[in-house]
Amino acid sequence: MPSTDRINKHFEDSIAVKQRASALLAPAIAAAAEIMTTALRTSGKILSCGNGGSAGYAQHFSAELLNRFEMERPGLAAIALTTDSSTLTAIANDYSYVEIFSKQVMALGNPTDCLLAISTSGNSPNILAAIKAAHQRDMTVIALTGRDGGTIAQELSANDIEIRVPDERTARIQEVHLVIIHCLCDEIDQALFGQD
Repeated sequence: MPSTDRINKHFEDSIAVKQRASALLAPAIAAAAEIMTTALRTSGKILSCGNGGSAGYAQHFSAELLNRFEMERPGLAAIALTTDSSTLTAIANDYSYVEIFSKQVMALGNPTDCLLAISTSGNSPNILAAIKAAHQRDMTVIALTGRDGGTIAQELSANDIEIRVPDERTARIQEVHLVIIHCLCDEIDQALFGQD
């Protein structure tokens, strides 16, 4: 018989982390949304990347922009770098897994673009390489991290924004990352297409 107490504890822990994150992260989320909105207003696009569950979130974010979030509006320019299996496996095979996103950023990225880099640990080598590539292309980076921010926090420039979830557990960090992604989508929609 499953333990409802254990299930309830997951909900309670998730709520507690979200409450802490809300108090700490709202200004950074708003600043990140402003950067993304500026990119879209100036004919730029948003590239996104992550591994595992974070890859799913990169795709989720891109889908919300390209299709729609909660309001009817034209599609917005976004590309998830996690979706092209031929490109990913070619780069991993011919070069290395570390370069699967950075090579795409170098080929697709422009100074008017923005990179959304997602890593719960802040230590994913291929995400770090993508950030370095984005800087080479004069792109601004929005990094979703957790824990202590890892090596990614140290790689960010003064123009970049880190949105670091105040928790150690991957599941809790990922849950807050999803809320952050929805906040970014809503802020972008409101900035570009007006208030509900």
